[in-house]
Amino acid sequence: MRIGFLVRRGNSDGLSLATTLADGLRRSGITAIFVDDDGEAPPSGFPSGPGSEVASTADILVALGGDGTFLHGADLVGEHDVPLLGLNLGSLGFLTPYATSEAGAALVDAVEGRLGIEERMRLHVTLRSGGGKAESHSALNEAVITQRNLARLMDLAASLDGDTIATYKADGLILSTPTGSTAYNLSAGGPILTPDLEAIVLTPICPHTLTNRPLVVRADRVLSVTNVSLDHAILTVDGLWTREVKPGDLVEVRKAARPLRVFRPRSSFFGILRQKLSWGERKA
Repeated sequence: MRIGFLVRRGNSDGLSLATTLADGLRRSGITAIFVDDDGEAPPSGFPSGPGSEVASTADILVALGGDGTFLHGADLVGEHDVPLLGLNLGSLGFLTPYATSEAGAALVDAVEGRLGIEERMRLHVTLRSGGGKAESHSALNEAVITQRNLARLMDLAASLDGDTIATYKADGLILSTPTGSTAYNLSAGGPILTPDLEAIVLTPICPHTLTNRPLVVRADRVLSVTNVSLDHAILTVDGLWTREVKPGDLVEVRKAARPLRVFRPRSSFFGILRQKLSWGERKA
């Protein structure tokens, strides 16, 4: 068995914890390999390699950091069906439910098959430029189209399977998965979706028209957004992949062919909402 480790860059505590966990695995005859994409030296005595190589050869990938590190890990393993275990070293860690005090037990349970695995829907995001060039990337959380220049409204024409939805005059649009519904989507006033759903949320950012409200559609449909503004926009996917969206360019969002496999947290989804976001708590 091979266990990959992805540690948040510059986090000495995370590297120390990963080293301790990797030492324990090595004593049990399990190979531990570290992702070295950021050019940081792995712990002495452990092999390392590019994230793409580690993700394609590991049986489990362990992400140590916050939600950003978890999203990086999801980007690496999403096409390889490798389950992802998130250990929280960040401030919120909504996607990384296991605290450092639980790390050792969680990893042992994952390796020995006692930790359940659930599937999370991802998005396949394609940018089609006027010149016919198409680029694609996957998203666990969301694709966001925003203005390049501050304090300037955009015009974004959205359609669903070719049927016109609306032309949004707003600061931008968020196209979110159920997993990402508690991220930027929630901050922009969008709904919370339970992660077992298969749906896509379209949420305008600061819309100029009060009737432009968030919209939830089935995941087997195709959402298309065209930049009909005179200004360039920016497409950002999970905070990891960014492209310029010129006037006339089209952003197409559909359900990805492969879901992400993640180790199930011990708390329920609503337990995590209560713990991380104070969901449903009564204040004295």
